[in-house]
Amino acid sequence: MTLVDVEIRHPDRFGELYDRHFEEIHRYLAARLGGEAADDLAAETFLVAFRKRSSFDAGRGTARAWLYGIATKLVAQHRRSEARRLRAFQRAPRDGPDSGHEERVIDRVAAGAQGRLAAELAGLAKGDRDVLLLVAVAELSYEEVAEALGIPYGTVGSRLNRVRRKLRAALGGMDG
Repeated sequence: MTLVDVEIRHPDRFGELYDRHFEEIHRYLAARLGGEAADDLAAETFLVAFRKRSSFDAGRGTARAWLYGIATKLVAQHRRSEARRLRAFQRAPRDGPDSGHEERVIDRVAAGAQGRLAAELAGLAKGDRDVLLLVAVAELSYEEVAEALGIPYGTVGSRLNRVRRKLRAALGGMDG
């Protein structure tokens, strides 16, 4: 039995797994859903992991990827909330009351790009968005994303390639 197996399977050692991975799981969830939702979902990620600890199979992947898989599934359950947040971000006022003309112009140009990006992220297929955010926000390797989502390594690469082309095209870049 490996150290990870001991940490996951034994309740008195599970805290070591929590201590090692909580911050990065929370960071990932905060980037996806905002800080308040991340607090709840990060805790729920570890609650689900604790309850399902007997089903963890170290032969199928790492504990880190397993935890990201749980977190991503929880995000999927809150997808409607995430889409509403992205739409609200897109509609948010762009300039403050004390902004000068030059600052307002700069803010509008930057906000336009952010609004388009938010709209494109909201419009991505669930699997594509999950792959993109696990790579870009959680900084998981392709192997870890494949483990977390239970998909083949090649699917991670093809989804990420497709998302990059879509985002480049939407933001006015070259598709190539």
